[in-house]
Amino acid sequence: MPKVAYSEEDRERIRTALITVGLELMAKQGIQHTTVAQIYKKVGISRTFFYSFFPTKEDLIVETLYLQQPKIIAYVQELMNDPALSWRDAVKQFLHACCYGEKNGIAVLTIEEQQLIFKRLSKESCQVFRGRQLRLFGQILENFGIRADTARVSLFTNLSLTVMVVRRAIPNTLPLLIPEVVDETVDFQINAIVDALEILKEQNPQPQ
Repeated sequence: MPKVAYSEEDRERIRTALITVGLELMAKQGIQHTTVAQIYKKVGISRTFFYSFFPTKEDLIVETLYLQQPKIIAYVQELMNDPALSWRDAVKQFLHACCYGEKNGIAVLTIEEQQLIFKRLSKESCQVFRGRQLRLFGQILENFGIRADTARVSLFTNLSLTVMVVRRAIPNTLPLLIPEVVDETVDFQINAIVDALEILKEQNPQPQ
């Protein structure tokens, strides 16, 4: 079979399709359960051609998470602009949707996935990822109406990711935690986060 010559436009279209399909599958069935083969077969290309776009699966995962970020911000804005929701209910609904991301089309890295990705990515890629992640959480805070200084963004990032990854880690990764009360545990943690955010919002709101 002769090799197919792809234009730059074709390659960009295929690259975008790989990222989009990757995000759809990873959000639905989890990152660990999504294979490279599932992605490139759905896009309609070969394994070899896939690796001409992304040297590793981890490189693709990072790109899918970047693609997801503006969608997350749009979801936050939708909730905050919903007249049927109070501020508190909107924030709680957002955090709850992230904690149960597989039910809401949101890809969230498990503890194992975080470890694997950061072992395989270059130092520069890790730094870029961390910077973009902090910007995302800063934008979320601002949409909540809270001033997003460095300390607040860092703390909000840690608190939010903690409840998300712990929910995903019970019981397989964290077997000593009680699986029968995982939902109650998530609700308790989310309420505690929202309590703290509500105080920050009242004390020092984001300038309009």
